Amino acid sequence: VQLQASGGGLVQSGGSLRLSCAASGSTLDHYTIAWFRQAPGKEREGVSCISTNGRTYYADSVKGQFTISRDNAENAVYLQMNNLKPDDTAVYYCATSPLPLDSRSWYIPMNFGSWGQGTLVTVSS
Repeated sequence: VQLQASGGGLVQSGGSLRLSCAASGSTLDHYTIAWFRQAPGKEREGVSCISTNGRTYYADSVKGQFTISRDNAENAVYLQMNNLKPDDTAVYYCATSPLPLDSRSWYIPMNFGSWGQGTLVTVSS
């Protein structure tokens, strides 16, 4: 599966963005999908994940702020990001996994085999 992430940009603190991850080459309905982010000088971290049955997981740092959703008909996954803060500045990546991940494994990058190219989110203070 090939993934194309989009929707990043420059936004002021407190603003919102909606990231999209469009897939081609395969349907997403049998994949676990996650969003990761990587800030300059930091390791890639899991932001949110949605399972094939719609169960969602969030990093503690974004709970109540970000919402992940999937639209199997559109073959896409979205990340609605509200009340953005400068610490949210990073390149955001979407990724797929064929594994039935859970709360202890969804945030581990090596569990994901296909990655999008990333979209840059910059939050100014």
